[in-house]
Amino acid sequence: MADIRACLFDLDGVIVDTAKYHYLAWKRLCNELGFDLTEEENESLKGISRVESLNILLKKGGVELSPEKREEHLVRKNGWYLEYIDAMSTDEILPGVLDFLKAVKASGRRMALGSASKNAMHILEALDLVSMFEAVVDGTKVTCGKPHPQTFLIGAEAVGTAPAHCVVFEDAVAGVDAALAGGMYAIGVGEQSVLHKAHKVIPGFDGRGLEIFDEI
Repeated sequence: MADIRACLFDLDGVIVDTAKYHYLAWKRLCNELGFDLTEEENESLKGISRVESLNILLKKGGVELSPEKREEHLVRKNGWYLEYIDAMSTDEILPGVLDFLKAVKASGRRMALGSASKNAMHILEALDLVSMFEAVVDGTKVTCGKPHPQTFLIGAEAVGTAPAHCVVFEDAVAGVDAALAGGMYAIGVGEQSVLHKAHKVIPGFDGRGLEIFDEI
């Protein structure tokens, strides 16, 4: 049985599904640049930083931009994305998540958020979840994105817990890889076929409680 003392959560796809808003914003940008982006192609951007996502898309579309134009497009994409999430409410917290977070908190385990998003605090505020986490490590606080373990290592340090006693909840392969590279347990949230490298995979938090720590 794993001795879990801290839980580190990814944001998009684990606590809330903002992927649809990222997709709409990226698709809008791609369309302006002269090519399209399908939902299937958007899957490859999960867990990837904004800058790297743009690099992938520009390569896909065969578009070359100056550093200044790249930055301009990143700002525009983020502005569209923020318009979408500004309209979010607590109703968009994924099923079972709030109850699970409350149970973890009541158990005395530490909790931190580890997300590639630079808008993590903005989203947590919209969902009224800021008080749930002792630390929020987002894209503004790291120099190496997932699958590098830096995000989760900073999170573990922030809550004073050794990596060996941390479990990471992730919906992306890059995030699972980051957790494992950091010497942590990984619970995948999604499809077994995709997240099979995790110690355990669950479809979601609905109906799940602290017994999950006995299963890894």
